[in-house]
Amino acid sequence: MEQLPKRPANYVPLSPVGFLPRANAVYGDRTSVIYGRVRFTWSQTYARCRRLASSLLSLGVRNHDVVSVLAPNVPALYEMHFAVPMAGAVLNTINTRLDARAVAGILRHSEAKVFFVDYQYVRLASDALQLVADEGRHVPLVAVIDDIDVPTGVRLGELEYEGLVARGDPAAELPSLADEWDAVTLNYTSGTTSAPKGVVYSHRGAYLSTMSLLMSWVVGDEPVYLWTLPMFHCNGWTFTWGMAARGGVNVCIRDARAADIYRAIARHGVTHLCCAPVVFNILLEGGEAAAKQLAAPVHVLTGGAPPPAALLERVERIGFRVTHAYGLTEATGPALACEWRAQWDRLPLPERARLKSRQGVSVLSLADADVKDAKTMASVPRDGKTVGEIVLRGSSIMKGYLNNPEANSDAFKGEWFLTGDVGVVHADGYIEIKDRSKDVIISGGENICSKEVEEVLFQHPAVADAAVVAMPHPHWGETPCAFVVARDKAAGVCEDDVVAFCRKHMARFMVPKKVVVYDAIPRNGNGKVEKNLLREAAKKLAPAAVPAQKTKVKTTTTTVGGRRGEHPVAHVMAVSRL
Repeated sequence: MEQLPKRPANYVPLSPVGFLPRANAVYGDRTSVIYGRVRFTWSQTYARCRRLASSLLSLGVRNHDVVSVLAPNVPALYEMHFAVPMAGAVLNTINTRLDARAVAGILRHSEAKVFFVDYQYVRLASDALQLVADEGRHVPLVAVIDDIDVPTGVRLGELEYEGLVARGDPAAELPSLADEWDAVTLNYTSGTTSAPKGVVYSHRGAYLSTMSLLMSWVVGDEPVYLWTLPMFHCNGWTFTWGMAARGGVNVCIRDARAADIYRAIARHGVTHLCCAPVVFNILLEGGEAAAKQLAAPVHVLTGGAPPPAALLERVERIGFRVTHAYGLTEATGPALACEWRAQWDRLPLPERARLKSRQGVSVLSLADADVKDAKTMASVPRDGKTVGEIVLRGSSIMKGYLNNPEANSDAFKGEWFLTGDVGVVHADGYIEIKDRSKDVIISGGENICSKEVEEVLFQHPAVADAAVVAMPHPHWGETPCAFVVARDKAAGVCEDDVVAFCRKHMARFMVPKKVVVYDAIPRNGNGKVEKNLLREAAKKLAPAAVPAQKTKVKTTTTTVGGRRGEHPVAHVMAVSRL
């Protein structure tokens, strides 16, 4: 067949930025952004983004320069997801929960040209910039984002966001995208298991991921989306661009507190929100009284630490309809989604919650997802029992880590990206994550998945939150150590009662040997449990060595991928989860 050429009429580089001019043309008079008393239409958002892009060019920003921003979910952060790439630059959203040294490290590694800082984080940014200056490194231009609803007058340098928007020219000629493989954003992993790495997204990958997630979550026209998920996290799982694609409303709130969430739902008719499972506890704080504010079910996409089925059940009972996803920074956010089947609606709620807690099947932007023996790269059986490493391949996988060839070499094996997560495949093809490979507890030769123990703990009526890690043991090598938070702080939770409950619901070797009551489980900026801190605490609680026993202890071996006694995943790579 004749090889026909690409033409401007039939080939346009894919970019999620293109959703904004379409929103201006198709949904121009619809509300685009709500923040406090501030409201914009899609035509106004389009004009503001073009103005900001024009101002960035006037500041000397050029193709492939990095523009960093440290801000909560405010309109400016939303607009920058379009304005920065409109100027040909790369957007770097920084986690607001980091300390000054970590922020300085990102500014240094990314070589940011401009640094936007929300007024609330001026002190943090100032300390970070001082660290960069003390090292004799390039210090970026700084612009403050003042509160657009109630201005504070706080400044750091001469530039201010609204001033840059006002002085920009909406009719200015902006650079066009020549290659869809160009970088659109730069996101840093959370660094819970290693130093943070800069993950580079392409325009193509971000576009396909956005379209894929809109379809997987079945997002229709005119959604009202509440920003409880930080936009700095995987660019809000691409829903920053996705809401423009559907002509939706972006309801921005600075803090994901129960009162603010329920107030926004009631006032604006919120239909969708994304969150880490930790936010479920915030939703449950409101109780049934707050849930009565839900005029209609609210659709929730959740990902991060695998949510226990019992927690999903509680949230669904008060009116939230949860879709479970799994992903990581390197996969442009969600990579698997638990696509719902109509016949499951006839099942009892506990069984529906159990099915929903699985991570599911690959999103449409992936070519494939599988669970493999990391040594042989053979696929594990679809028996829901044999564990292996979750591997991915497809257009939504990152371009790679910025300036980190060693990490790139470790991350990719043949045609696969290695996640470092342990999982199984069920008979219906749905994948279920069992643990991080480093979080598997090996006790007396038996492998214990911490997630399975946590699932049981969440079923205890007095437990609101829980996490399980390995605790050193002189006889068994390792045993489970549970950290729990009481549902009722006044009544508390009894260690003996929790242990007795576990003995009724799991094999004896899986029962935690120690239960520690915490006021709150430590989590990082993305809501993931900081198990490194819990492991250190567990070490201090470990029993002292005991005299050698004459009694013979029978140990067992495991069979994985046809080999006896091997760890379920031989390859361990540190990557960030959602």
